[in-house]
Amino acid sequence: MRLGFEEEASPYEGPTQSARFWSENWVAAQLYCLNCGGDGLTRMPNNSPVADFVCGHCRDEFELKSQRKQFFRRIVDGAYRTMIDRLGTQNNPNLILLGYDRANLRVSNLAVVPKHFFVPDIIEERAPLAPTARRAGWVGCNILLDRIPDAGKIHVVRNGLLTPKDIVLEQWRRTAFLREERIETRGWLLDVLKCVEEIDKTEFTIADVYAFEAKLQALYPSNGFVRAKVRQQLQVLRDRGFIEFVARGRYRLKV
Repeated sequence: MRLGFEEEASPYEGPTQSARFWSENWVAAQLYCLNCGGDGLTRMPNNSPVADFVCGHCRDEFELKSQRKQFFRRIVDGAYRTMIDRLGTQNNPNLILLGYDRANLRVSNLAVVPKHFFVPDIIEERAPLAPTARRAGWVGCNILLDRIPDAGKIHVVRNGLLTPKDIVLEQWRRTAFLREERIETRGWLLDVLKCVEEIDKTEFTIADVYAFEAKLQALYPSNGFVRAKVRQQLQVLRDRGFIEFVARGRYRLKV
């Protein structure tokens, strides 16, 4: 896999549009499908509602976001209702986050968020466009990257260095079981996993996770048994190999 953009003249004059042109060409020529490992992704027709690329083998779809600066808390996306409607569908796209070095025309960072990490909690509704706007009343959305667990950000390129393909595919397969879960179940599991990661200790206790009770209660106000739900999700994470049981009330995060 080459990290440099192809030296092809851009049909656009603006630097942002040109960078988008080169980024799309790079993804089509260099990136493999993280879901099945198949070589090459195919561009989808222009103005497709959400996705930009599709795998010709497993038919997984991918949306590309590229920018020069680092991706932080949130990124702007398309129509809110379109995104929400597709969360529970099979063709909800995986998200490619591509950071590029504009001066040297090369990929500096690339991470992919698997589609099974997308739940309503990470989609933020934006205010409707003003009546004077060309698309008055249109409602867009933001994707809240800081609500996605680290396990849901699969790094293909980090600080200019490639991650071996076998490691990337193994990290992807590790979370693939989430596709089998209902979107409501997935939300709880991902929120508890995010809490475990925020503890920032390899070994932690059930009390450490209970410290997030108020936060989880705010996310799920109709649930009156948050602690029981936390214990249930910790058991699932243990069964799926994310954490291991050390002793009564004690766990270890497996990295």
